[in-house]
Amino acid sequence: MNTQGKLLTNRLIRKIAIAFFLLVIIMGVSYIFTSVYLTNKHFEERSQKLNAELANHLIEEKFQGDSPFLSNGEVNKPLFGDLMHDMMAVNRAIEVYLLSLEGEVLYSVVLNHDNPNEPSRFVDLDPVKTFIESNGQRYILGDNPRNPGEKTIFSTAAFNHEGQEGYIYIVLASQEIDKVSSALISSYFTRLGIGASIITMVFSLFLGLTSFWFLTKNLRSIIHTVRRFREGDLNVRIQDAEKTDLSVLAINFNEMADTIEKNMEEIKSVDVLRRELIANVSHDLRTPLSIINGYIETLQIKKNELSDSEKDKYLDIIKESSEKLTRLVSQLFEYSKLEAKLVEPHKEPFAISDLAFDLLSKYEVLSKEKNVEINLSTEGSLPLVFADISLVERALQNLLDNALKFTPSGGQVTLNLTSNMDNVKVGISDTGPGISKKDQTVIFDRYRQSKRNTSQEGAGLGLAIVKKIMELHNTTIQVISSANEGSTFFFHLPKYHVSGV
Repeated sequence: MNTQGKLLTNRLIRKIAIAFFLLVIIMGVSYIFTSVYLTNKHFEERSQKLNAELANHLIEEKFQGDSPFLSNGEVNKPLFGDLMHDMMAVNRAIEVYLLSLEGEVLYSVVLNHDNPNEPSRFVDLDPVKTFIESNGQRYILGDNPRNPGEKTIFSTAAFNHEGQEGYIYIVLASQEIDKVSSALISSYFTRLGIGASIITMVFSLFLGLTSFWFLTKNLRSIIHTVRRFREGDLNVRIQDAEKTDLSVLAINFNEMADTIEKNMEEIKSVDVLRRELIANVSHDLRTPLSIINGYIETLQIKKNELSDSEKDKYLDIIKESSEKLTRLVSQLFEYSKLEAKLVEPHKEPFAISDLAFDLLSKYEVLSKEKNVEINLSTEGSLPLVFADISLVERALQNLLDNALKFTPSGGQVTLNLTSNMDNVKVGISDTGPGISKKDQTVIFDRYRQSKRNTSQEGAGLGLAIVKKIMELHNTTIQVISSANEGSTFFFHLPKYHVSGV
């Protein structure tokens, strides 16, 4: 693997390792806080359920002989003082409050009731009533009278003694005990969490990096394949692309590589054809130019020695060569525009039979000169076709020129028009020498001529132009031919369908 490939792979592994390490850190911290929170809640719930009946027991035991209120209606403070001291002797976390039916704190040893300016304190009775209705089986937090706004676990019970009603409200975790307990639990789980997190991180990093190494095996294989392809190994492909973990990437790369290889083969083929084109064009241009130059020089040198008939003969040869040169340049220009896709077909409905009649009338004189019979064969009334009339006419002209060129004297050329469900078939048949199977595969390539008659000259672009015109109409030009049995070239044009019909 080269330096760039190693750098890419190492960078990827490093990013994955850092991401995984941060993930483990976040999970460890989250585990610590979650453990502390849930453990505190668990201890609170357990403590509340274990002491759920504490308020009931207090009322049953302490209020049998003594009343929570004196005869003058004041709170029996000595009773609550003894009660609080007894409770704290057993559990220092407990705080006892006497509440009115409205939730007002009437008395508690832990509060200062000697200050007349101190406002009354109240406890929300909704949690109190809910607790009593559930018989202490639900985990419920209530107000902490010593710290308004804070919630704490409690035990409560209603009493009705000698017409005096209210609630005994017992806070099961006082502020001091709660702080000490929370600090101890937090410290314990912090140490436990940090130790567990470190061990987990080390193990997870080792396991994670090992797993990532195996999980990225396919990715590294793809990177290796891409690098080989970039370095020129165009045949390399990702093996079993459908079975890899990154099947979409692997399949797309293989398809891309196939497309690139195909395009490069086409470029090579085009380059070969370009060289052939240059060679053939050079030859075809050189011949008429040499003839023109040769006869012009002859006319210049021997103008006083030549008769008028000889001069006319030389001028006719020059004119014929010039016309041939003009046709060749025109065909080259036409083909280059078609190949560069600079020609946009302007499709419209037209009668193909009318176009055929016009063309045959134009070729009537030429066919008589060559002693070739030219005919039109149709099957009844033909529908309109939807195509570019000028391009279709150009294609038919090339096919008719080709047919007349290779049909011997006394032969026959027929333009056939037939219709089927969706198309009109256009065919041009001749009684010439035919085309071999080998030549049929190349005659539509530029500068590829069949060897039906070596005496016939041509640029070899006529059928190539027809092929390009048919491609613009989303159809193909085809040939049926056998040696000494003539040839038939045909293509299909779509019918014109009127909207709504």
